Amino acid sequence: MTLAVRRLRESLRQDFFSLHSDANGCGLCQCVAWWVPTWDGWADRSPAENRALRESLFDQGEYDGYLLYRDETPIGWAQVGRRDRLERLVREYALPADPSTWAITCFLLAPSARGQGLAQRLLREVLADAPRQGASALEAFPRRGEGLSPEEVWTGTEGLFRRSGFSLVQDHPRRPRYRRELVPMGRV
Repeated sequence: MTLAVRRLRESLRQDFFSLHSDANGCGLCQCVAWWVPTWDGWADRSPAENRALRESLFDQGEYDGYLLYRDETPIGWAQVGRRDRLERLVREYALPADPSTWAITCFLLAPSARGQGLAQRLLREVLADAPRQGASALEAFPRRGEGLSPEEVWTGTEGLFRRSGFSLVQDHPRRPRYRRELVPMGRV
């Protein structure tokens, strides 16, 4: 078995859509939840609307994340990019502007890849690459609560981030914020 993490780019577009499918329990979102202006009406959005928004983001050059592959099959995804690009996230968490802080806002593993430590592997690769892209810090926004299903922890788990050196910087009963400082290495 060969594992690889690749930063999303134009040539991997179809792999993104292959992973974000009904077969993996995420055909609806297409990883655009933070790109819409409000949660109002989210449940009424169709998979086609969300895919069109994702296609539009790609067309604008917004390749905002990393894909995890097992033997050339995409099995994992982390949406990662400049935090301030997501106006709704910044507004909901009342975050001060900081262009060098990046955010992990989605974390997905195909059902066949869960429970194998692969989320940690994906996050480790993100932490290694983000400074090369100019990030000075990485923030995470996991969901908190008892008995959450894998679909409900679409932003990752607190344990995942704590094990990777993130510190709690904003406590909240349901939506805490974690942060890890990085050593910027200059954009590649």
